[in-house]
Amino acid sequence: MADPTDPKTGSEDEEISWEDAFREMAEASQGGAAAAPPPTPEPTHEPAPQPAAAPRGGPTASATAPYFGASQQPHEQGSVDIDFLLDLPLDVTVEVGRCKMLINELLQLQQGSVIQLEKMVGEPFEVYVNRKLMAFGEVVVVNEKFGIRLTDVIDPKERIQQLG
Repeated sequence: MADPTDPKTGSEDEEISWEDAFREMAEASQGGAAAAPPPTPEPTHEPAPQPAAAPRGGPTASATAPYFGASQQPHEQGSVDIDFLLDLPLDVTVEVGRCKMLINELLQLQQGSVIQLEKMVGEPFEVYVNRKLMAFGEVVVVNEKFGIRLTDVIDPKERIQQLG
């Protein structure tokens, strides 16, 4: 183990051995073809222990930072590309009503049974997006399919409070 107070720590000899290790790794992965070595890692405050010499052609490990391309860079000063969020799927649910039942009552249900809901006729239905209340609306029929016309949308500040 290297002494942190030793002036030779991080010296040229140590850098050369890292270059040799990277070169051997590249040759092994390309079937012996010579390749340019990857950049030498910057020395840290605490020196890393010297790895044991691996036999030539033996397995080696490498840790490199992933490259994500220019998509992480802002397109304009102060703006970030978030268009990918527009394609995320969300679950939209319209709740007609609720009720509480005993297990015994639930077991007695059969085809044709009527379940009485707590919601009154004319009350707006609740619209949930990913299980968070987003709006209220009324039922409409469009092309022989049910739809919902939004009558009141929850304020964005209230929606954010629901998340936390």
